[in-house]
Amino acid sequence: MNIRTSLVRLARVTAATAALTLLTVATSTATPAAPITNDRAPEGTVFVDASSLPAGELRGLDQPIPYAQYARSHGLKSVSRQASADPAPGDQQDLRQQCANHAAQAKTTTGWLKSRFESCQKRPFDLVLRDIRGTTSLGRLKFDQWVIGFAYDGSRRVDYVASIENIWVQPIPTEDATKWRVGQHFHHSVNASNSDADPQVTAPQTVSRDELLGVWDTKPHWSLTYVSPDKGSLFSQGNQQRVFSTAAMDLSAGSPNSAPFTEGSNVFNSSVRYDYAGPVAGKHKGTVFTKARVELVMSQKDPAVNESATHIYDALNRPERTFPSWPGKSVPGVKEPLRRVVDPKKIDENRQKSIQECKKVWGEYSGSGLECDEYPFASTKEGSTKGDNRFSVRLIDGPDNRKGGERLNEIYTLNRILDGDPFYVKITN
Repeated sequence: MNIRTSLVRLARVTAATAALTLLTVATSTATPAAPITNDRAPEGTVFVDASSLPAGELRGLDQPIPYAQYARSHGLKSVSRQASADPAPGDQQDLRQQCANHAAQAKTTTGWLKSRFESCQKRPFDLVLRDIRGTTSLGRLKFDQWVIGFAYDGSRRVDYVASIENIWVQPIPTEDATKWRVGQHFHHSVNASNSDADPQVTAPQTVSRDELLGVWDTKPHWSLTYVSPDKGSLFSQGNQQRVFSTAAMDLSAGSPNSAPFTEGSNVFNSSVRYDYAGPVAGKHKGTVFTKARVELVMSQKDPAVNESATHIYDALNRPERTFPSWPGKSVPGVKEPLRRVVDPKKIDENRQKSIQECKKVWGEYSGSGLECDEYPFASTKEGSTKGDNRFSVRLIDGPDNRKGGERLNEIYTLNRILDGDPFYVKITN
């Protein structure tokens, strides 16, 4: 046996002995109590969602305190926290307040979508640090995750303001919460199959922030901007340069000896469309949050459109009072969306068929000041030529009919409703 072979065997024996020693130590230090009060914490730890644990395991961890208070009690200098509304695009402060008022929606993965141009997530997290065997609880971490989103009518850009706020902690005496970390990690994808040719999105230079709790507590906000480059005005050639993209975020949480937090994947998800559609969309280019619900709201008490509103209300709620009449008739627009049509030929075909239906019921009405109102609208795929007879026509006052059309066109352009985009109708009193 040569010297080299002897050294290799000696190294293997030494490594095996060390591993056995570590295994013996790790096993002997396991303590079933929760939380523990012994002088040494287990080597391997992990953060888990507090809601996944029995109430008994949270006993003794029900009095967390603000992180700043905890830091001061551990001799750290108090650092002035930044204002809750850092400079940000759009009116962030108002949106944050409205988001808090829609808590149930705001805490979902997509957050609360105020409109096609404003979104907000406020998602609370309640985590417990445990040893990897699940026998010992070492502390509790609570915080709010915020993501404020702004899309733009007039720019192929979307901004997000993300933050970790309202941090509360309760570690056991032997655990140091000043060494705990939280991270927000953004990533994006492009749906090429639904987009127009050569779809591209440029991500910001910084898409991830992983910090100690103390850093988040003093500087909670950071911003990200995604843009989609365009090739200039091509809409007259039929190219709207639409890019369908998703921006998502993963959350991480850890301590010096912790394993990866496994429940933080895709905690935020935002669906975006960039376009350069031209005048059909109002401003020639822009960006929208595609999952936002768009509604045309009309009131039966609005003298300018009360006849249009009443006709739509009857079609949606009392279809037996509408023409054409047939048993079991239903009309879309509330649960089923309407979808815009921009082809002038198709719009005219819908309108002409509706006029024919009006004449079947009321005869020739020219010169009466009345006009044939149709619902679903001629500018939708659900219009009268669709072939399912799920539409209604009625003679109403001419100015009322035209004003209703103006309101519809406003909804299209104010929300960048393009060909095939869905929207809904809501009639109020």
